[in-house]
Formats: sequence, structure tokens, C-alpha cells
Amino acid sequence: MPQRNLDIVILGLSITSSWGNGHAVTYRGLVRGLCNRGHRVLFLERDQPWYADNRDLPRPPYGTTKTYRELDELRSTWCDAIRGADVVIVGSYVPDGVDVARFVLDNAAGIRAFYDIDTPVTLGKLEREEYDYIEPESIPRFDLYLSFTGGPTLQRLETTFGAQRARALYCSVDPETYRPTPGDLLWDLGYLGTYSRDRQPTVTRLLDAVARAKPQRRFIVAGPQYPSSIDWAANVERIDHLPPREHAAFYGSQRLTLNVTREDMIRAGYSPSIRLFEAAACGTPIISDSWAGLETVLMPDEEIFVAETTDDVLQLLDAQSPESLMKVGRAARERVLTAHTAAHRVIELERHIAEAAKSRPARSGGRPS
Repeated sequence: MPQRNLDIVILGLSITSSWGNGHAVTYRGLVRGLCNRGHRVLFLERDQPWYADNRDLPRPPYGTTKTYRELDELRSTWCDAIRGADVVIVGSYVPDGVDVARFVLDNAAGIRAFYDIDTPVTLGKLEREEYDYIEPESIPRFDLYLSFTGGPTLQRLETTFGAQRARALYCSVDPETYRPTPGDLLWDLGYLGTYSRDRQPTVTRLLDAVARAKPQRRFIVAGPQYPSSIDWAANVERIDHLPPREHAAFYGSQRLTLNVTREDMIRAGYSPSIRLFEAAACGTPIISDSWAGLETVLMPDEEIFVAETTDDVLQLLDAQSPESLMKVGRAARERVLTAHTAAHRVIELERHIAEAAKSRPARSGGRPS
């Protein structure tokens, strides 16, 4: 099936705004990569006021992006496109996602896929019977369950929740945007990420506490939604929102950068964050918390540093020479460029689509795929 150009419809959280979410950058890389391969992509995004006010890419220059205001508008305006598409992908955290998934499953004749950019969070919600954007009954009806989490979680999706084909489709990086940039080192250690209550204790332990122990060094935290009640060390700078176009320069200005993983992702393992790939592509040495499967993405001590305590980070800051840091940063960049770019993900997606197309029964209602 992917030997020819496909008509693909993606219903995702956002592609136009990266404010407070990691979905947009993932979708941008995927859609651009699909279009570069000759596929025709329509991205449908719910028009939400918080994204409308913070659109850093209001008109993506690849594929076609359209917004809709309500579920009824989606049904009336885009039903024919969904029926006629070769592939329809519904993403996690789509507003009214349960109803959106039902609508797609009832109408799409091509391959139907669910792209879970939040898999461990999703599974936690399903266990608590919180069906914010996907319900258990819909999961077996999708031809593909694409997951940001790999490893044992894929088998769990199939055996416990009845997914037909659970396949890892990790986030990725655009090497043209994320690459080493010339400039001065402004900070000894930085962190880029939206505030998350479960991540904050690690940010405090691995960055803020380090800053308090090293008042002569400079630190920075960039990202929105941090409560004003957080008492940062005096030598920790704050940036509320950093648009993607400034990420590479931000990483390039750090001697080391911190990667912090959400608790659900740590428990599941095999859940690399997009910030991990972005920092690595920029050649910036990374300090990360530990989780199962990290070595399948970046090898500890060779391509990434692992730290659990404040003292671990202090030792890295004091003991590592600039040359040793650069060596680890270069190795991480090489690893990412050989396995984790958007171009790699598109080829993986094509392979998963072809696999699903071989075994699914024919369905009426749209163009044969």
C-alpha cells in the first residue's frame, strides 16, 4: 500500500501551536515527512482559544491544515474526506476524542489508526475509567494502535485492551531545525519543558538544588505553566515560553541540558521524550533520569549521562572536561541522526500501514485502499 501515494487525514491535538504541548512538533515532523514522500495529508485541528492565541505556525507550509470549531462541524464538513482517505489517524488528547474516534471508526473505509502520544497516561486513565479521549470499546476497532511507548506496553495493549496491532512510533526530530549552533555557553545546566507536577520534584532535585549548591554557576528553566509559588534559586533564570524556532540556540547555549521524564513514562519505560531527541540532535550533552529502555535509545555514559541525585549532577558538573562532554554530545547526535529523525518515522509508519492493509477485511463507505 505505501508503494503509492496515499491520501491521509490526521485528527490531532494541534499542529499550529506548540504552546504547552509536545504534540505539535511531532505532527509537524510527521506531516512534513509524509509530504516529502509524496503523500497527501489533511490535518484537522479543533480550534481552541488557548492555541488560537499562541499559534507559532498558523499555516504549516506542508500538507493542508484546517480547523473546526465543534464536533458537528467536523461531521458535516469533513466526513467525505474521512470516508475517502486511504488512512485516517486520530491522535490522543483530541477534544471530544471519544466521539471523534467513534465518528472515524463508523465512517472511514481506509486504514484507521490511533496515535497515542501519551500512552502511559492513557492506560492510567483507562484503568481509572476516565475516558477523556479514547474508550476501551474503540481500541480493538482500530487497525493500528501507534504508541509513543514501546517495550512491554505494546503487548499489554494487545492482550489487555484488545488492540489489533500495537506498534511503537516514537517521537522524532527534524535535523534541519535541530542541529549544533555556534554561540556562547550562557548556562551550565538548563531544562526545557512545560510544568508538570510529577516532574517538578526531579527538576528541583537535579537542577534547582544544584543551582543552590553552585551559586557561582548559571542555570535556566524554560517552559510555561510553572506556578508563581515556586521559589527558584537566585541563579536560575526563567523563560515562560520558548517557540520551537529558538530551541536549537537554547540547547546550544548550555553546557549540559536536563531531561526529566513523567512518572507514568518512567513506570512504563521505553518512552523517550521529544526533548531528548531534540537536545541530542543539537549535540548538547544530556543528563537524564533513569528508565527502562533508555539504553535502546541512547547508551548511558557513552551517549547520555544518567543522574538520580543532586550529588550525581554536581559530580558531572565538576568532573567532566569540556572535551568529554563534547564527545558524549557528538555520539548522541550521531545516534539520533541514524535512527530517530522524522524521515525514519515516516518509513516506519508506511511499514505499519502496509502490514495492516494486508490483513484487514474490506470495508464499504469509501475508496478502496
